[in-house]
Amino acid sequence: MTISLATVRPVSAADRPTVERLWLMFRHDMAEFQGGLPSADATYHSDRLRAAFEDDDWAAYLFTSDDRPVGFSFVRALSGPARVLNSFFVVRGARRSGIGIKAVREVILRHPGPWKIAFQDSNTGAVAFWRRVATEIAGDAWTEERLPVSNRPDVPPDVWISFTA
Repeated sequence: MTISLATVRPVSAADRPTVERLWLMFRHDMAEFQGGLPSADATYHSDRLRAAFEDDDWAAYLFTSDDRPVGFSFVRALSGPARVLNSFFVVRGARRSGIGIKAVREVILRHPGPWKIAFQDSNTGAVAFWRRVATEIAGDAWTEERLPVSNRPDVPPDVWISFTA
């Protein structure tokens, strides 16, 4: 089965239930690298999800293939000195199909300027993916640094890639 990216579009209020379900999959995947259990109601903390829909300094995008949801991204600090790719997710069935690189390129090009993207060293797939993204977008003009995770002294530092698009 060939999976192709059909659209990357800003989320609407009608997309919220879909993005909330994708969020649960994303947080479940990230628990492998960041720890954390779901809440008693089987959900994960959703401050970023809420901000993506309600905060004017955030933008949320839904990725689809043949009208089926295949991922999302949240961008924050739109008015700041650098945009931050706060959350990025592609469902497992669509990974390694090229959808991720196409989607992130489209999201980044919608917000030209400086960018920062964080990931975990232990997430080897993310390490390779984000280094490839930075190189494809910025050539050799990108940096990488490790910074502590705010309010999480129990987890290893995040890796932050910075570049300008």
